[in-house]
Amino acid sequence: MARRYWNINLEEMLEAGVHFGHGTRKWNPRMAPYISAKRKGIHITNLTRIARFLSEACDLVFDAASKGKQFLIVGTKNKAADSVAGAAIRARCHYVNKKWLGGMLTNWPTTETRLHKFKDLRTEQKTGGLNRLPKRDAAMLKRQLSRLQTYLGGIKYMTRLPDIVIIVDQQEEYTALRECITLGIPTFCLIDKNSDPDLADISIQQMMTL
Repeated sequence: MARRYWNINLEEMLEAGVHFGHGTRKWNPRMAPYISAKRKGIHITNLTRIARFLSEACDLVFDAASKGKQFLIVGTKNKAADSVAGAAIRARCHYVNKKWLGGMLTNWPTTETRLHKFKDLRTEQKTGGLNRLPKRDAAMLKRQLSRLQTYLGGIKYMTRLPDIVIIVDQQEEYTALRECITLGIPTFCLIDKNSDPDLADISIQQMMTL
């Protein structure tokens, strides 16, 4: 794999506060290699290590995208949800930003059935089919459509399991991560000091504000 130059500026990372972690009482000992110091009860992250992993992740994503691989971005925390959807749409990736439904990947046939139902309801809505139904039936199907849009809207064009999953916050999306591990799907995770960096294929320390 060819290495490329990515504009990863350590000074900008420092100014953004990427190096600040949680208090020293709340951390996973496996995160020790990512920590360079302790200051006033706060862990200080090793920015050089973060930049190296981030550069490696960029290389891998670039190569995978050039080969037509499918990506799924998962981030359901309120602060990250809009950013996840925006980034995924710009990159033409699938995404989940509201709630991870258990078995979304490991029970793919069920998810696929839901996606087909979602597609049928969208078609009915566009062609005016729902408006021709009795009000009670139409209201029930519209509620179902709204729910499917909320939880499956970001994967409505996904026809198979993704090749790579990018997870925003390992702790929050642990169920999604475990499903990927079970299926052998490569994962890139944004992690915090209380995470296990060994669970994902590529782990990158995230900012506290995410």
